[in-house]
Amino acid sequence: QVQLVESGGGLVQPGGSLRLSCAASGSIFSINSMGWYRQAPGTEREFVASIRWNGGYTYYAGSVKGRFTVSRDNTKNTVFLQMNSLKPEDTAVYYCKLVGVHDYWGQGTQVTVSS
Repeated sequence: QVQLVESGGGLVQPGGSLRLSCAASGSIFSINSMGWYRQAPGTEREFVASIRWNGGYTYYAGSVKGRFTVSRDNTKNTVFLQMNSLKPEDTAVYYCKLVGVHDYWGQGTQVTVSS
């Protein structure tokens, strides 16, 4: 079994920054990629960003490109999401996802952008 533990969410003013972390532990045989999704109330869960474990190639949703940066620490099986220039429309529960032999999801962390 694989566990994903997210941290770093919270309340921030528009224009502010937050850094999310997601640490994977357990029976991890291989990681293809890790990434972030988000879900606002009344909407579908949507892709935010991901990073390939080998090579570090990154992918972003158009709505966050240039503001968010995804990175990883291979030695700790951890993925990060640096979020800058946050907007109220970034408010959502952010979920970490690990893609490997199987896919795993974290429990989610709330990000609220409000003045």
